[in-house]
Amino acid sequence: MNHTPLKYCFGPVQSRRLGVSLGVDVMPHKTCTLNCVYCECGKTTVLTDDIKEYVPTEDVIKELDALLRANPALDVITFSGSGEPTLHSGIGTIIDHIKSNYRYTIAVLTNGTLLWKREVRERLYHADIVIPSLDAATEHAFKKICRPHKHLSLQKIIDGIARFRKEFTGLLILEIFIVPGINDSATELDALAKVARSIHPHRIQLNYLDRPGTEEWVQRASMETLKQYASVFAPLPVDIPGTPEYRLLELKLPLKEMILSTIERRPSIVDDLAYSLGKDKLVVQQILDDMVKQGVVEYFDEARGRFYKKI
Repeated sequence: MNHTPLKYCFGPVQSRRLGVSLGVDVMPHKTCTLNCVYCECGKTTVLTDDIKEYVPTEDVIKELDALLRANPALDVITFSGSGEPTLHSGIGTIIDHIKSNYRYTIAVLTNGTLLWKREVRERLYHADIVIPSLDAATEHAFKKICRPHKHLSLQKIIDGIARFRKEFTGLLILEIFIVPGINDSATELDALAKVARSIHPHRIQLNYLDRPGTEEWVQRASMETLKQYASVFAPLPVDIPGTPEYRLLELKLPLKEMILSTIERRPSIVDDLAYSLGKDKLVVQQILDDMVKQGVVEYFDEARGRFYKKI
């Protein structure tokens, strides 16, 4: 295979939630319906609810074909990345192409804000796993955490996720990101639990800050606290994503390309990159050091370590 730079795919990485995952990014950075305070991709620069073909659908399919023809060992192909994937009008076409030509499980990570639209729900019908997020069940917390586009309504979002749950034949997992001090009070958690039970997802994932968020004041919820919160959502099963079982990744791509395609979307420390990409830490560090000298990559220091990002 001729290794041209990846534009739409990234990784594969060992996801905390889904296993060995090849990412598919169909949105320009950072185009979204929300500007969440915890987003690891950074501040939303294009806040919109306009659905259109943001990147050429056929180009995404061609890049996927070039990667998937060798039948790499993947657990899942995941639509995520630089923005809200359901804003792309061609996501259904891409999903259908993968399902028609390959054996892979398809997951879509979405903020769920557009599922009230019939055409958006229909585009996701052939996915295997859809993980919409719902971080608040009160208007105050929703606006504080998610900072939504002015046309969005919390109740409409909740109704859309609930409707999709009834129509979708795959696995629906509701993701709730805990932002300490905003949505973790007894009142907020009870409201979230009530809405979650009305949606009746197959599972709930309680998520937490793993990389620097958009706003520096956002704190990481402790694992002990998250375990306590899990009981609030009973009888729904609750998962708290942790470190995945290590596996050596088999997709034959240049390591520099894999690193760049990953940190372009989410800043990462060396340990995370080495683990998620299944590569030696010293080798990853050397490549990062070289790219810093070349002016391709820069870094910043946080409490958890030195984070690298593409310039």
